[in-house]
Amino acid sequence: MLHRLNNFISIPNSLTKKSLNFVFLLLIIFTLLLTNFLKILEKWKTIKVVNRIDLKIFTANFIKRENPKTQKSSDFVVLNSRNWVNIIPITIDNKIVMIKQYRQGIDEITLEIPGGLIDSNEAPASAAMRECIEETGYFSSEPLQYLGKVHPNPAFLNNTCFTFLWKNVEKKFQTKFDPNEDIEIALFDEKEVKDLILNGIITHSIVLNAFFFYFLFKSYNFL
Repeated sequence: MLHRLNNFISIPNSLTKKSLNFVFLLLIIFTLLLTNFLKILEKWKTIKVVNRIDLKIFTANFIKRENPKTQKSSDFVVLNSRNWVNIIPITIDNKIVMIKQYRQGIDEITLEIPGGLIDSNEAPASAAMRECIEETGYFSSEPLQYLGKVHPNPAFLNNTCFTFLWKNVEKKFQTKFDPNEDIEIALFDEKEVKDLILNGIITHSIVLNAFFFYFLFKSYNFL
């Protein structure tokens, strides 16, 4: 074995056949452990949906699933939701268009980017453009740039949030809020947005994720 290896790589004289065998043994153990680890992380088998409760913006599914490791089943609550979208609009003079709005869940006013639910049979990019125009009135003739997607909370939510960038937007339309929306528009430059994040002013998780995509891609000159 040592002779055959020397035909391909240069092996130091200090590396004996015994030490090589030890390295191979470690590789075998690592491979077995990795294979076993991957085997443990199997998807759970869905046995049945026990019940469904309409919660207006969600549907609560009571799902019975079987643990592949123990073969025991348990009941879980999964919130079924339409997919979401959010968008970072940037003006011609490089200001980021953000919105302030009251959020029922935390009983506070939050600083966010435009976004919302994707309608049935609506493409994510179309939904992002629609939400931006409805909530801010800003529009651009340039195409949207897709930044990425996340699962907002896969522990109990089954949906996806898609994020887009829209450059060189201008105020072109009147806003069109939903009946329960009360929105104020605010413009910030990139440094101000970074400071708002660092100072804990921007706290909405999927908004923070959108800016993570944006600043990451920009740091690699992808934008």
